[in-house]
Amino acid sequence: MAQPDFSPSAERNKQPILDVLLHHLPAQGKALEVASGTGQHVQWFAKHMPQWMWQPTEVHRGALYNIEVRVADAGLENVLEALQLDVCTEPWFDTAAQNTEQFDAMVCINMLHIAPWVACGALMRGAARHLKPSALLVTYGPYFENGVTPTPSNLEFDESLRAHDPTWGIRQREAVEQEAVKAGMRLRERHAMPSNNLLLVWERASA
Repeated sequence: MAQPDFSPSAERNKQPILDVLLHHLPAQGKALEVASGTGQHVQWFAKHMPQWMWQPTEVHRGALYNIEVRVADAGLENVLEALQLDVCTEPWFDTAAQNTEQFDAMVCINMLHIAPWVACGALMRGAARHLKPSALLVTYGPYFENGVTPTPSNLEFDESLRAHDPTWGIRQREAVEQEAVKAGMRLRERHAMPSNNLLLVWERASA
């Protein structure tokens, strides 16, 4: 069996992200991870948050293999079968039961800058639709912010992203907030993270 893909950045940031999740989330629940990638995050979170049931997803069908292998190797019983999910395709899931399901948390790590801008609004609308009233959406990644001088590394990263795909790029935090507000979400907390990243905690505006 082929080895799953490996992300050095995911390996570095999985514990700092977990620390914030443990601070904000209740002792148990069901979480939806959007853009699970290599599966390193969901494997780590599930291992250290055993009272939570995790639903990983990925837009790329081939990437589902990474999650399947990692979950199997770790012997985790609190991770559901990974689903293919394109946030820009609505409804999100295949069945009526899935599309009416609500989650206790939603996590999206390092997606917004490697997806078209329309994915941001789609993510926020999906969160407003699938989160329970008191549940949280957590996004993580690089952002630009008004009044904050960008680091040279983030400027170089943004340039490389746009050279690869003009629809990609580091997003302006305030622009992401505007999309959230349109969808009925609001920013609750901002956490500065290692390597010039931010972890943003969102909640439904009615919470």
